[in-house]
Amino acid sequence: MIKINKLEIENVKRVKAVKLEPVENGLTIVGGDNRQGKTSVLDAIAWGLGGNKYRPSQAERTGSVVPPYLHIVLSNGLIVERKGKNNDLKVIDPNGQKGGQQLLDSFVEELAIDLPKFMNASSKEKANILLRIIGVGNQLFELEQKEQEVYNRRHAIGQIADQKAKFAKEQPYFPDAPKEPVSASDLILQQQEILARNGENQRKRQRVAQIQAEYEQQGREVVRLTAMLNAAQEKYGQLQNDLAIAQKDALDLLDESTTELENNIRQIDEINRKVRANLDKDKAETDAGEYRQQYDVLSSEITAIRQQKTDLLTNANLPLPGLSVESGELLYNGQRWDNISGADQLIVAASIVRKLKPDCGFILLDKLEQMDMKTLKEFGQWLKQEGLQAIATRVSTGEECSIVIEDGYVTGQEGVQLQQPPGEIDPGPSWKAGVF
Repeated sequence: MIKINKLEIENVKRVKAVKLEPVENGLTIVGGDNRQGKTSVLDAIAWGLGGNKYRPSQAERTGSVVPPYLHIVLSNGLIVERKGKNNDLKVIDPNGQKGGQQLLDSFVEELAIDLPKFMNASSKEKANILLRIIGVGNQLFELEQKEQEVYNRRHAIGQIADQKAKFAKEQPYFPDAPKEPVSASDLILQQQEILARNGENQRKRQRVAQIQAEYEQQGREVVRLTAMLNAAQEKYGQLQNDLAIAQKDALDLLDESTTELENNIRQIDEINRKVRANLDKDKAETDAGEYRQQYDVLSSEITAIRQQKTDLLTNANLPLPGLSVESGELLYNGQRWDNISGADQLIVAASIVRKLKPDCGFILLDKLEQMDMKTLKEFGQWLKQEGLQAIATRVSTGEECSIVIEDGYVTGQEGVQLQQPPGEIDPGPSWKAGVF
């Protein structure tokens, strides 16, 4: 990875003259009070390496008669200079051949010199950068679209199932009602059949009475008409046999009651109302069960899709363990950006920026005063462990600062002249920063 070995800055914004050798791995803090030139150091580096799009709107220090001067020595041997009235860029490689901004752009990552652009991006923008790096953006987008579609279908099915279940619960149930609606015409037909059978029974009873009367009359005739005894006796015997048969037929006759049918006919509307209510309740319960089954199937689909998303990110070459994307947002250890600590935010940002251009081994950070000493130390140790170089500013003059700038100078370098004639070596002190 390419890092910054040395830098010299003169007459850029608030900087009068600053010379610095950042630590190779870890955190180099440029300290000082407000409006002394700390941020001007970072702006100068960004301008020197990032090109004229990072040129400050008022690059030349107010009151200076000497043009801005930048001299940056990189770990790959490149020397980057901006000097002269037009601030022309000169890039010299280790072999002494000249290069230009295109050469710098090949390994300098834009976000490394403009980290706030990443830090201030929305969670979705951060997630898109990460997905672009690991090359699974389109696949994850398709899975999330599919998950949302199935989720919406499941939600609709769930609502219908709840409505059906609520409707079934609210319906009355009549256990004594028949399973199917009753037909009035069927009941009337049954009643007519019973009345016909009863009428036949009545006819038979009348026949018994008729034969009984004839028998009695004939008996009287036997007494009265002795002359006709033989004929009458024969007829009497026949009638006696007929009577026995008729009595036997009538002995087991039992009339059927039409009371229940008459009541059912009168109550047919009420009976059918109960039947329909029971049928509605049964159907609603059946529907609710079917929709619940559909809901469970869709839940299984969502679980499978989410597992695919998890597998996709698990198998991806992520810049940092714990990074993930959920619903289009960047997460770290399951937390959204605004819920993770300042140190973790810097670690995530630095990891992603490094992944964008692995050859770029440095980042610039402004305004680290919001970090306490413990957090600064943890971040510095992480940088050292990862082999990254960070140059940062902090409103402080404490021992955590690698250098302290006061009124445009590094404390102890006041008045040092940085620009040298060709071939001459600066005899001044070497200001090598210590790691925090």
